[in-house]
Amino acid sequence: MDTLVSPWRKTILGMQMLFVAFGALVLVPLLTGLDPSIALFTAGVGTLIFHFITKNSVPVFLASSFAFIAPIQIGIQEYGISATLGGLASAGVVYMIIAGLIKLRGTSVVEKYLPPIVTGPVIMVIGLKLAPVAIGMTKNFDASSNVDLSAILVALVTLATTITVVLKGKGMLGLIPIFVGIVTGYVICLFMGVINFEVISNAPWFAIPWTAAIENGSYAFPTFDIRAILFILPVAIAPAIEHVGDVIAISSVTGNDYLEKPGLHRTILGDGIATSMAAFLGGPPNTTYSEVTGAVALLKRFDPVLMRIAAVFAVFLAFFSKLGAILKTIPIPVMGGIMVLLFGMIAAIGIGSLIKGKVNLNNPRNLVIVAVILVFGIGDMSLGYGDFKLAGIGLAGITGVILNIVLPKKTN
Repeated sequence: MDTLVSPWRKTILGMQMLFVAFGALVLVPLLTGLDPSIALFTAGVGTLIFHFITKNSVPVFLASSFAFIAPIQIGIQEYGISATLGGLASAGVVYMIIAGLIKLRGTSVVEKYLPPIVTGPVIMVIGLKLAPVAIGMTKNFDASSNVDLSAILVALVTLATTITVVLKGKGMLGLIPIFVGIVTGYVICLFMGVINFEVISNAPWFAIPWTAAIENGSYAFPTFDIRAILFILPVAIAPAIEHVGDVIAISSVTGNDYLEKPGLHRTILGDGIATSMAAFLGGPPNTTYSEVTGAVALLKRFDPVLMRIAAVFAVFLAFFSKLGAILKTIPIPVMGGIMVLLFGMIAAIGIGSLIKGKVNLNNPRNLVIVAVILVFGIGDMSLGYGDFKLAGIGLAGITGVILNIVLPKKTN
């Protein structure tokens, strides 16, 4: 059926796919201090890499992963931008290793070493870790410690709008709740007169993103610091599991079994290479976008070429520096309102993973694993000597994997 669609209509549909992903795509770099224009570029190129590796057969769009927000923020503070990007590049290697294991031993290897009892609590930690940051961003417009009631009001309206669209949005509107929430908060701030347009007027129409990113410190060539690598690597566990779920979802939508053809090993390999590429170029790690899968289901357009069209437009927009300048004018409370919902939902997804996996928390073994992961992750438990340190989410994830292996399955 898609073969009958004209090239012009395919172009419009492809642009629409990018529009669906746009709000979430640029939100991650805005929250972590990375450059949103570079994120657009790496999302576009990452999607094209994914399609090449999967033989152009899977209608999937790759873009910024929410799972890495906390590790990026903490990593930049602890180890600097260069080492953090090196750690993120290494995270892509985790995907590649998993892809190799799946190729050799099948999908059962994922179920054995990364079951819901491990991945669920890790996902919860990722969401809960940044809860104080989200609340702090709702309090004022200048990131100070003062409380501004007007800022809180903007954050609450942004949050309420996003929730309303999530619950009540129909058709295409229901696929872009983050975008609608940000636009609503931004318009309110326009009327309040708190947006500074000077950065937009000073920005050229077109520019190379890396030039500005190097100048403002949001990009440096990756270096490989073992501390940053060990801090970030375990976080890749959660999105790797999400990837499996997303591939199953798009298979269900299209009626094709992508786990078999082109194979899960190919899809997760494409995701991993795209993630490492993104880090080397200064973008956040990539992941498959469920909202775009939702758009595929809604529009009933299953042609993978639409995703490649979206990717090409993302690359083009990366060099449109006025767009990057506009994104940087989004007020802090608007982002804070989105973060309150976003991080809470990530934590809830972790809980949902435990429920979906039918994890019995009346079993002392399971209770121990969940408890240790949560406290190690949220409490920033650390182990190390000298400059070597494994802490927080990374230590929690590794500990969960080890406990799941060594603790006996049956506990009376």
